[in-house]
Amino acid sequence: MTSGVSSSTMKVIQHSTERLRTALVSNSQTVAKLYSKYTKEERRLLEEGFHPGEPGSLFEPITVHSDSDWILAHPEEPQDFETFYKDPYRRTPNADHSTIYLQTIGSFGEVGAQTDLYVEWLRDYCQAFFYGLSVKLLPTVTVSETRCSFRVNSNSHNLQILTGMGVFSFARYDDNFYTRSYAGRLKKQIQPKPGAYSVFDGYYTPPITSSLLLRSCKTMTHEIGHMFGMKHCQWMNCIMQGSNHLEESDRRPLDFCPICLHKLHVSVGFQIAERYKALLHWMEEDQSQTSQPGGSSACHASHSFPKPTEAFQTSKIWLHRCLDILEKR
Repeated sequence: MTSGVSSSTMKVIQHSTERLRTALVSNSQTVAKLYSKYTKEERRLLEEGFHPGEPGSLFEPITVHSDSDWILAHPEEPQDFETFYKDPYRRTPNADHSTIYLQTIGSFGEVGAQTDLYVEWLRDYCQAFFYGLSVKLLPTVTVSETRCSFRVNSNSHNLQILTGMGVFSFARYDDNFYTRSYAGRLKKQIQPKPGAYSVFDGYYTPPITSSLLLRSCKTMTHEIGHMFGMKHCQWMNCIMQGSNHLEESDRRPLDFCPICLHKLHVSVGFQIAERYKALLHWMEEDQSQTSQPGGSSACHASHSFPKPTEAFQTSKIWLHRCLDILEKR
């Protein structure tokens, strides 16, 4: 890995074309055969990643803006496709295990129908992102039902659930979460006793905005990507990059780099173009056509609260560019 300094405060992580090719295809003939199964158009798309950052390229190099960014704060060995493929512990879906389950923890306060719809949007996005797999919502549980321990975070002064698994917090992706003006910030110092889950009752829920939806989609798919055995991406700008803070998370794109896309493809199996079309459909669909298993009340909610996808505009343009290559437009 080499770094080229583009400014006094930012570094660009650049890899040689040959190293990127090896990371994507592999020098092993057996592993490289997997890559040869792609169509000519699919290979053309994936090989856009050999020159990240060049004019017109679909992919960008990783930029490091400060010492607090993930790639400097958490040194990791880059995971190429061959390493991923040969990992005996990676999880691969099969006929008996082909469903991703999402479950909300705790109350959404008084927002009600809108937040129910919000979770449906996340489910539908997850289904498009992990194209070919089923995604189902489990019934909501209270924090007390998880039996997880919790604490007051010493930096943010907000409640924090402690688990041995990934728990996505909507609150952390509110613009004001790390400021003193955050509406959910505890107004007084407390020392909650173990099992005193009543402190979560009526806990503040940030307003549903387009940026919150975008950040939620990013974090959800990143964490599920880890479940497939993908490690943090260090090859180029990618949804699988690690992030230490909100500004760094916002810099990540919404989708995979070619190397990580190859990892998901070999795990799930799908036509790349069909996956991109499903993601575009989610971003562009007519709200009146949104699938709502909740019946008429859910349909009414979809009309009252249209999906806020303004923040997805850059991703929509990018997906159309990818499809131009895949469909030889």
